[in-house]
Order: sequence, then structure tokens, then C-alpha cells
Amino acid sequence: MNASSMLAPTEAELRRDLAAAYRLTALYGWDDLVATHISVRLPEEDAFLINPFGMLFEEIRPADLVKVDMEGRVLEPTPWAVNLAGFVIHSAIHAGRHDAKCVLHTHTAAGIAVATQRAGLLPISQHSLFVLTSLSYHDYEGPALNDEEKPRLVKDLGDTNSLILRNHGLLTVGQEVADAWVRMYYLESSCAIQVRGQSGGGELISIPKEVMDAGYAAANTEQARRGGQGKLVWPGLLRRLDRRDPSYKN
Repeated sequence: MNASSMLAPTEAELRRDLAAAYRLTALYGWDDLVATHISVRLPEEDAFLINPFGMLFEEIRPADLVKVDMEGRVLEPTPWAVNLAGFVIHSAIHAGRHDAKCVLHTHTAAGIAVATQRAGLLPISQHSLFVLTSLSYHDYEGPALNDEEKPRLVKDLGDTNSLILRNHGLLTVGQEVADAWVRMYYLESSCAIQVRGQSGGGELISIPKEVMDAGYAAANTEQARRGGQGKLVWPGLLRRLDRRDPSYKN
């Protein structure tokens, strides 16, 4: 019997989904060695799960995830440490946004490239319409090592689901692991499209606001009908992992 099968079903499922999110993040090329993080808050506990600092995302299994409380105390025996920068960002958002059960943060080249642009994410792609209606920005204050930054992170995120950390990277939140991951897919794709479009040197065509709003409303209605942003694609993503390496479940 593996470690996750001995846990309560809710935590076991969250551990599996979080391990899957790490594997998928590596598969899609969004990992930055061991420098970024995905976390999930545990129901009815003042604690969350995060990656063991030093383990590659492609290696992470449910039992490897580290349980910490909001003060940074490790709650279960583990040979691994937790990255302070990851703890500061994720603990701030889990404490300040109780609906943000999952927090996903990346340092991709395209994401950082857009994070360095004063205008931020531009309304130039269909992918961006899924992002721009719920997007905010946080100014760079250096590596996220200072607890004093926490209230500003939470304030800047507000009630949005996506955050561009200036000069730093991207962040998404979700009620489910699947929702945060799919939101990052659209945010990352929008940034990659923007950088590629700009590299062509030609004039970029902006989508009119009324078209963006109408498109988002229609898409949001369809997603709600299907049960949420990640509900449709997450089972297929898990099947993709199953075909490649099912050890994310063990």
C-alpha cells in the first residue's frame, strides 16, 4: 500500500492532483529547475501542500509533497526543506484568498518577457480573452523573501484569478488544481503569442473591448455549463500522464 492510499480520500486526491500539476508543468516546459511552486490548501486545515525544495517537478509524487502551516512550520516528517520565497508568496495568497485553494507560480521566458513590458498583456489573441477580464499586476520588490510584501501581494491580486508579477513571472489561482493549471495554460499561451507576435516587427491588431467582453461571456457560460474551467480537460491531461509515467499517482 502506498503512502497516499492511507490518507483521507480528500487529501489523497489533492496530493495526486498536485503531483500531476507538477508533472504537467514540467511536461509543458514551464518549470525553472526547482525555483517555482504550486501549492494546494487542505480543507478544514490551516495548512497547505507544496513541493520539496530541490526535487525536479518531473520527479514529484504525492508522498513527496510537504505539508506546512501558515507560519512555515513543517507538519510532517520529511528530509526536504521548503523554499522561503515559495512559502512567502503562497502562504500570503492562501491566507488572504480563501477561495484560492490552488496557487500556481511560474518563471517562463515568455511570461517574464511580458512581465517586463510596461503595457503588460495585450488584447491581441483569442487566448488572451480568457485572461484579461480577471488579470492584475504586482510590482517587483526583489526576491519574495520578506513577509512585509504579503499584504501588497494579496491587495494586488484582489479578486482576480491571474497575476503578472512585474519582472518576475506569472501566477494563477483556482478553486481546484485543475482550474489554476488551465488558467496558467491560457496565461502562458497568451504571453508566448504576444512575444512571438512582437518579434515579427509588424503592427499588432488589438481586439476591440466589446468583442473581448462578448467572447469571454460566451466562453464563461460554456465553462460554467461544463462544471468549471478545468473540468473538461483535466481528465484528459491525467490520461496523458498515465501513458507517459503513472508514478505521479503513487
